[in-house]
Amino acid sequence: MLRYLLRRLGYMVITLWLVVTFTFVLMKNLPGDPFGEESQKLTIEQRKLLYAQYGLDKPIWEQYLQYMNNVIHGDLGVSFQFPTRKVTEIIQQAFPASLELGLWALGIAITVGLILGIIAALNHNKGLDVTAMFTAIVGISIPSFVLGPLLSYFIGVKASWIGLPPGMWQDASSRVLPSIALSFGTIAILARLMRTSMLDVLNQDYIKTAKAKGLSQSAIVFNHTIRNAILPVVTVLGPVFVGLITGTLIVEQIFVVPGLGKHFVQSIYSNDYTMITGLTIFYAFILVIVLFITDVIYGLIDPRIRLVKGGSK
Repeated sequence: MLRYLLRRLGYMVITLWLVVTFTFVLMKNLPGDPFGEESQKLTIEQRKLLYAQYGLDKPIWEQYLQYMNNVIHGDLGVSFQFPTRKVTEIIQQAFPASLELGLWALGIAITVGLILGIIAALNHNKGLDVTAMFTAIVGISIPSFVLGPLLSYFIGVKASWIGLPPGMWQDASSRVLPSIALSFGTIAILARLMRTSMLDVLNQDYIKTAKAKGLSQSAIVFNHTIRNAILPVVTVLGPVFVGLITGTLIVEQIFVVPGLGKHFVQSIYSNDYTMITGLTIFYAFILVIVLFITDVIYGLIDPRIRLVKGGSK
């Protein structure tokens, strides 16, 4: 197991290095000026001073080595939009809101998605199955940037008596609508995946053997079916979780959530190289960490899983 974990950590380091390298190269090839429209008003001497201040006057290879050294030490640079603030400070301030919104959405997606998938599988080709899958299709068909304004207007404004505000980020009630808007598509994905996996497990021989032994339906479902059927769902939870966090950009704008979304959007418009690169690296770091944790959890859920060559128990 230790050898496997070390190998996975090695893959994580290589992945992050590739992300940093490609992102750095792509940023250097973006059209436009890194200091935005304001740079048009600067004199040649002022522009030279700015480029020297941010190290942009050095050769590309030297900039790359310096940037890699800074990243290794946890320094993602200073934002071009906010010259007095480091990218890491902005992330520390804004990420908690994005993380909280992502966790709310993930909780809703897992709960509702698994329940719909289980109900659909246990009632295969019946009314509940059709209803659950229709809900899943609707969820996939309506993107969050369409569902968000609809929820904000019809529930937050028109049905204000429910007590769910259409925007702002204050108490727990203000988390509900953006979380639903963000999780709706994920609910559909998890429901369909859980249904397919459940149907596959229900047709296995050991389920037939359990029925022949006289085990109750609830015992078969909870002790045998769900435990095995949930493995494919656990596998996708890592990317799903990161997708929810990184997918908050538009939802944050709609519901006025003080997260990283606005910084990411603004940095793209203004060619803020350090902000774009820093946020990309930050999200990539979260992704590889979550995928690593998912692999560990996957093995813990199903003890039958064994690693081939390289070894683990």
